[in-house]
Parts: sequence; C-alpha cells; structure tokens
Amino acid sequence: MSDAQARRVQQQFGGSAAAYVTSPLHAAGEDLDRLLAWGVARRSDRVLDVATGGGHTALAFASIARRVVAYDLTEPMLQAARGHLQARGAANVGFVAGDAGALPFRDGSFDVVTCRTAAHHFADVGAAVREIYRVLRPGGSLLLQDILGHDDSEASAFLLEVEKRRDPSHVRSYRTVEWKAFLRAAGLTVMEDFVIWKAREWDEWTGRMRMSAEARRELETFVRRAPERCRAAFDFTLTRDTVVSFTDRQILLRADRD
Repeated sequence: MSDAQARRVQQQFGGSAAAYVTSPLHAAGEDLDRLLAWGVARRSDRVLDVATGGGHTALAFASIARRVVAYDLTEPMLQAARGHLQARGAANVGFVAGDAGALPFRDGSFDVVTCRTAAHHFADVGAAVREIYRVLRPGGSLLLQDILGHDDSEASAFLLEVEKRRDPSHVRSYRTVEWKAFLRAAGLTVMEDFVIWKAREWDEWTGRMRMSAEARRELETFVRRAPERCRAAFDFTLTRDTVVSFTDRQILLRADRD
C-alpha cells in the first residue's frame, strides 16, 4: 500500500475503532454466517483474518479454528479488536499489525485467509491477493467478502463519490468479473460465489466515520441532486429532511489455492 493511502486509512479508522467494534453490521449478518460455513467445510485449523477491523470475523473463526491471527494496518483498530476478543474469551487469537500487500508470514502458513469488508481500501488489490496466495497452504482457501461494484458506469461513479465523501480512504469497489480476474492472475480458483444485499442506515453509516455536520449536509445535497436512476440503483430512501438509508450489494467468494 502506498504511504499516502496508508495514512488515509490510519487517519480514518484510528479514531473510529470503537465504533467498528460496536457496529451491528460488522458484528453479524448473512455474510459472516456464510463465510463461517465455508470455513467449517474447509476444516480451518490456522486462519489469518486480513484487515480485521473490530475483530468480528476473527472472533467467529476462533470458535472453529485452533489458531487465528487478526491482522490490521491501524494500531488503534487492532488494540480495540484485541480488547473485544479478550473480553469474549477468545484465547486462541494473536494480533499482528501490517499492510495487506506485504504479509509478514512464511509461505503456506495458513489453511484459510479471510478478508471481510476491507478490500475497497486496498491501494493494490492484485498485490494483496498475491500475498494471500503465498501464505495459503496448497489446497487452502481465501474467503472474501466486499462491496460489489455496479456494472452500470454512471451508478458506479455515483456511489463511489458517496463513499469517498464519507470515507476518503475508500479506493473503489470491484465487479465480479474484476474479482475473478484478480484471483485467477494470482493462481486462485473461484469455487463458490454469492451476492447479497446489505442495508445501510444513514445516521449510523455516516456517524461511524465521524463526518462533520457540514460534510454530511454536502453529501446529502449531492445525493438529492443525483439522477433518480442512480439513487434507485441503490434503493436510496429519502424524506423531505434527510437521507434515511440505502442498500448495496456484497460479493462473497471462496477461492482455493491449487
């Protein structure tokens, strides 16, 4: 990851760590349930959770794995995750700080690597995927979930601007065909893929990133002035006074190393 992007991520998430620990969207959901089911089927023994955030995915996998490593670029986030998991009694989880594009682990160290709701912050997704391939044992699996890019270019550009105004460390979301190309180029074979819809409650979603009142007003104005077809693509719900919610698609992928 570039130094500039690393600073943006650390600035955005260092101050929001506690909010990610308590975030209901990150703590549970159909996406986490499906990743965990894949993990059970893959008989995960050694698990690496890349960009662990509040540690919810690491906590879930700690219930089925012998050893989990929670890995994150942002030290305050990692500290918050450590406190969260220790309070929940997860004694089989270690915590390591670092960049997704330069994993400090030996080749073939893990049976499973998870990465949930994070890759849209990576400056170089290809480099991160190649590193994940390297640290997976032969036959191991990457279990990934992230925001799915929209196939319509205008709708995609609209939501990208919404995301970047709310969180300047957001790089972009990728379409299914792009994800499969990243994975194939790294030597990973997509075995299963699935798409779900996830609702975003506007006050919680913007509040988690500590947006100023002025920045939020400007963002809401941008949403209101956007073409109706762009708002409809993400099911934006508006009242006369505020934005209530929107919905985006999430891609879930299981990709295996040969």
